[in-house]
Amino acid sequence: MYRVWNFVTAYSLLLIGGAVTALIWVNLHPNSYHDFVEYVLIDDFFIGHAHEVGGHVSRTLTVHYLVNDLLMAFFFAIAAKEVWEAIILRNGSLRGRKAATPLFATLGGMLGPIAVYLGLAAILGSSTFDAVHRGWAIPTATDIAFSYLVGRIVFGAGHPAVRFLLLLAIADDAAGLIILAIFYPSGDLQPLWLLLSVGAALATFLLFNWLPRRMDRGRQMRPCSSWVRRYLGFWPYALAGAASWFGFQEAGLHPALGLLPVVPAIPHADRAFGIFSEAEQYLTDLLNHIEHNLKVPVEIVLFFFGLCNAGVEFSSIGVPTWLVLAGLLIGKPGGVLLFGWLAARPLRLGLPQGMRTADLLVVGCVAAIGFTVSLFIASVAFNSGVTLDGIDVQEAAKMGALFSFVAALIAFGAGKLMRVRKQS
Repeated sequence: MYRVWNFVTAYSLLLIGGAVTALIWVNLHPNSYHDFVEYVLIDDFFIGHAHEVGGHVSRTLTVHYLVNDLLMAFFFAIAAKEVWEAIILRNGSLRGRKAATPLFATLGGMLGPIAVYLGLAAILGSSTFDAVHRGWAIPTATDIAFSYLVGRIVFGAGHPAVRFLLLLAIADDAAGLIILAIFYPSGDLQPLWLLLSVGAALATFLLFNWLPRRMDRGRQMRPCSSWVRRYLGFWPYALAGAASWFGFQEAGLHPALGLLPVVPAIPHADRAFGIFSEAEQYLTDLLNHIEHNLKVPVEIVLFFFGLCNAGVEFSSIGVPTWLVLAGLLIGKPGGVLLFGWLAARPLRLGLPQGMRTADLLVVGCVAAIGFTVSLFIASVAFNSGVTLDGIDVQEAAKMGALFSFVAALIAFGAGKLMRVRKQS
């Protein structure tokens, strides 16, 4: 039993509201919009955009950095929580044979867009390829909330393809986090700083998670664990998160991923019902408690994320726009269908009962809604000011991510064409 509507409504209205506000603002008064986004909050600070001044590195905290690099860390922490539970729990959705075909489909849903994006860029010539090749990961993303909502409308809440889509989206999130960490560092790599992140997470796990449980062995009332939870709460993990985030910034990795090492250190339940499950609200372990408290702030953060990243002038539509769209609308459905079929038929891993091979194409169309994560990758893949045929490449790529909503219409059409039978 899933109740997704309330969550997605809050999530989507705020995110889309921020994106629409940005589009209107930048096309009416571009100078004031860019002044707002790049507004300097604190100059010569210990966090912010790094730049060299007089032979030493100085940092400037801007509105854009505050939203994209600091506040979005909470969004990625929630995504990491769902991925972690899906992998680590005994009945996790990404474990065992039941997850094999969705994982294959996820792989296809990433390789397909990359092949289409880079292949078309190469066909258009070396100058185009050189300008846009760093954006290869933009069309690999799947927006989990919007895709899940569209999937429920197309298939019906009870269709096995909806569960398949959710597994694919979670696995896609996991792969996206890895891609961001490896291929899109925020500066020159200083890997020794990662010792701060790993050390903070490990120390917190040992002292405030493992040790109290160890001391409570054979004691039904679990006094040590209860004392830590009652008097310390989330504060040890908050401090570890701050240290880990700072370590990521100084290491040159994208700081928005800085909370990821701490997520596995937080005590969690031995079960998970899924991000959109009503039953999830009744889990009171510390990890779920933190997630529940973060949901509303993260929804507000997503409004500002849309506001700070979706401000693209319509004149910026160009080749990168169409490459991102082609990767999402052609590569994603094609890759999901091909790899899903390979897993289900030649490899004999099968599909969920009640799901047809034709449904894979529709799932791929739904998964082509990139939006949130595609926008984020576009903002880190290209430096602002890089142009192709007089058009800012970053802005044009962002427009492709925004236009990915057309995948919802394509999914509805594909559902009709493939004669999908809704299951309530």
